[in-house]
Amino acid sequence: MRVKHYALRTEKAYLYWIRRFVEASGRRNPRELGGAEVEAFLTLLATRDRVSASTQSQALAALLFLYREVLGIELPWMESVVRAKGSRRLPVVLSRMEVARLLEQLAGREWLMASLLYGSGLRLMECLRLRVKDVDFDRRELVVRCGKGGKDRRTMLPARLVEPLRRQLVAARLVHLDDLAAGHGRTSLPFALARKYPEADREWGWQYVFPASRRGTDPLDGTIRRHHLDETVLQQAVRRALRAAGIDKPASCHTLRHSFATHLLESGYDIRTVQELLGHKDLTTTQIYTHVLNRGAGAVLSPLDR
Repeated sequence: MRVKHYALRTEKAYLYWIRRFVEASGRRNPRELGGAEVEAFLTLLATRDRVSASTQSQALAALLFLYREVLGIELPWMESVVRAKGSRRLPVVLSRMEVARLLEQLAGREWLMASLLYGSGLRLMECLRLRVKDVDFDRRELVVRCGKGGKDRRTMLPARLVEPLRRQLVAARLVHLDDLAAGHGRTSLPFALARKYPEADREWGWQYVFPASRRGTDPLDGTIRRHHLDETVLQQAVRRALRAAGIDKPASCHTLRHSFATHLLESGYDIRTVQELLGHKDLTTTQIYTHVLNRGAGAVLSPLDR
């Protein structure tokens, strides 16, 4: 998986499903198992555990990787698998007033991160993985590196966030200088850049905008590094802010990204522009937001309102 540059999260997910499959099969060697056992396991996930279609698909991908890439065994086509029923659900979207009430309950670093999710349309991990070099104050842009699907894109930097972001960079710079003074100061670099540029992981431009509160051990090579902030910090802060703001919708950090797209469409921006800002590969993914515009289903005015 590392040779193929799979994400660490994918690596952990695949190992989880492979381990669970082996345990469900009586701890037998996977070489002794085959298509029938894989079918039975996937069917059990759908019927007994009632997992979602995406969860079942992830388990299937993990097992296909195990047999094809690791064991070199081609599984037969599994036609009798009971598929978990997929469904297309509308995203949860906050109104402009609800977003304002939510942000009022946040402060400091958490307010800035939540504001970036809503103001720039970032995903949670895209915000946390933002590096100093990818903030362009002159062009009012953020460069998202290795987003979903491994794609880069540019998105807007709201004018209201310029000064708060400058202050955050000052705080992050102090953390980095303290690390350097203590003989550390390294951060994680993508792919083989650490070998190509041995000192790049100490440079200021490669540091995370939102550094972790303490140094940690890199799970890949055991080096002591300063990683980015853990995602649970913002997730818990947003959860508390939702309760304090009296918002009863099942919202999360990703809801702010949904609200970003919906509010842009409500303001009259064309859907292709919104697609580029969100980094969607397919326009149909962006079109789902047309169903939650604040003008009735599909932006159609009810005859009762006429």
